Amino acid sequence: MYRFPPQDCPIAWVNTMVFDYKDQLKTGDMWLYSWPSVPDDKGELLNPMGTVQNNPNTDSTAALYIHFHSIVSHPIYYPSLDKILELGKNGDRVKASHTEQQQLKEIMERKVCTEFFEDEKDLVWKLRCEVRDHFPDALAKLLSITKWSKHEDVAQMIYLLQSWKELPALNALELLDYSFPSRYVRSLAINCLKKLSEEELFQYLLQLVQVLKYEPYLDSELTIFLLDRALTNKKIGHFLFWHLRSEMHFPAVSLRFGLILEAYCRGTNYHMKSLLKQCEALKKMKALNDFVKSSSQKTTKPKTKEAMHLFMRQETYMEALSNLSCPLNPRNLLTELWVEKCKFMDSKMKPLWIVYKNQRCDGNPMGIMFKNGDDLRQDMLTIQMIQLMDVLWKKQGLDYRMIPYACLSTGDKTGVIEVVSHAETIANIQLNKSNMAATAAFNKDALLNWLKSKNPGEALEQAIEEFTLSCAGYCVATYVLGIGDRHSDNIMIRENGQLFHIDFGHFLGNFKSKFGINRERVPFILTHDFVHVIQQGKTNNSEKFERFRKYCEQAYMILRRHCPLFINLFALMQAAGLPELSSSKDIQYLKDSLALGKTEEDALKHFKLKFDEALRESWKTKVNWMAHNVAKDNRS
Repeated sequence: MYRFPPQDCPIAWVNTMVFDYKDQLKTGDMWLYSWPSVPDDKGELLNPMGTVQNNPNTDSTAALYIHFHSIVSHPIYYPSLDKILELGKNGDRVKASHTEQQQLKEIMERKVCTEFFEDEKDLVWKLRCEVRDHFPDALAKLLSITKWSKHEDVAQMIYLLQSWKELPALNALELLDYSFPSRYVRSLAINCLKKLSEEELFQYLLQLVQVLKYEPYLDSELTIFLLDRALTNKKIGHFLFWHLRSEMHFPAVSLRFGLILEAYCRGTNYHMKSLLKQCEALKKMKALNDFVKSSSQKTTKPKTKEAMHLFMRQETYMEALSNLSCPLNPRNLLTELWVEKCKFMDSKMKPLWIVYKNQRCDGNPMGIMFKNGDDLRQDMLTIQMIQLMDVLWKKQGLDYRMIPYACLSTGDKTGVIEVVSHAETIANIQLNKSNMAATAAFNKDALLNWLKSKNPGEALEQAIEEFTLSCAGYCVATYVLGIGDRHSDNIMIRENGQLFHIDFGHFLGNFKSKFGINRERVPFILTHDFVHVIQQGKTNNSEKFERFRKYCEQAYMILRRHCPLFINLFALMQAAGLPELSSSKDIQYLKDSLALGKTEEDALKHFKLKFDEALRESWKTKVNWMAHNVAKDNRS
């Protein structure tokens, strides 16, 4: 019998530095404790973006015994910067011909760093001084073609960096990716990021915490930069604390993140007390959630809710859950717990709906949802992107009435989400207006009638405008990001007409399937009842619908002009280890949805085709929603 040769099947991996933190070449015998390989279908055998830390779980992991040869009797150190610059300044500056300048311009102006042909690499390296002088923002492209195994080229590149112009934040962020491990490159990036305002730094904080994982040593310029800004700004400090603490259960980062957390807390005793209070409240919420999960399996929902309220009224719970800064926004104080209004949701993980009385002038209660059992880091990334889209649109004078609600991962599959007030799910609106769950999804008047009931008289027109703008914004956002699992329970509408999406467990085109059949076969959700609202209930109101189409096209083209921003931010988040974002191949969806490589005209044609497809195939969405409603009805 013929036996096929076995395929490579990685069982573990480990990375190590050749030089230690003192810049001394490693010598002698060494045990490297490995990390288990994560099975995937991407065919990766190596893990270049993985940690250089040893696995602390030495008792139950594979270990690799290696010997670093001693070439000479004395220690060998990495050359000092002075020696590197002395060697690097000998690089020749070449004058480019007109043809070469044109070729360089074309290469440098490509939207993102892509693979280069060998002759292109030679040209870019030959004209590296031209790149510095005329295309400084394309530094990542020059670095990507540098021969880092050739010490003369490395020295010349480091020499060139000493006179490099200051980079915009986006280009500086790109240099913190694992592809650019040189300390001199990372130092240049940090110096550029020091110019960020507090708001800009907050916008990118999620990614900056992730790229800490690429730092070879515990003491790094990035760590010092983040600690310095956190200790001078409470908002930055607050979210740096939670971004670090939420990943402390990962052995690969627990030492690094634990030391940074300790340094921060030692530097701000006052804030530490507030953070400890939040930690205690979240601990109590987890215990309460465990109780609700257990109770709901044994008794009815009303009895479980009653028992939940009794549980919450215990003195230790009332004390822990009252008078604390909100983890979602430290400026908001959660004062008096409103036990009677608290509840739990029907979904599998039984998330808690915690309500507080509001001492502010508007008097509306403040709500937070506590989730235990779901990794909210993907939701955080998605909401960050929607927030960024909102900023880019507003800069162009377009307000799409988006609701990027607050979401924060606080630990191992635990976190909190902002409750958007005066809002209802599409499913509940449809079910409340229909006699049967099976027909609810096909009731095209339900949404419009609900909006009419909440916005009587002249207010209706403004509500429909809010709906039209927000629907356009979310159509484009969900298409570009490839948001999956879109059903009528994770699309909501506020009473003022604003539509928004929730629950982002699937993105980058990872759509759900059942029995091998793709359940989501539309680019984005644009059902006929949405169109019915946009057209104000009139079937021949094409003017309103064409205006909505124009809103969508404008929103898409604005995002497309910023495609390197989205691609780079997603690339930096690969360090998070999210199942649907674990390699550069996962980002291909984003490049396709933003029509990378197409002209402006072709990209617009591409989007128009997707828009028409969404409208034409919307009946499939209705069938999915009907199945969802029936399943939900059977569970309740």
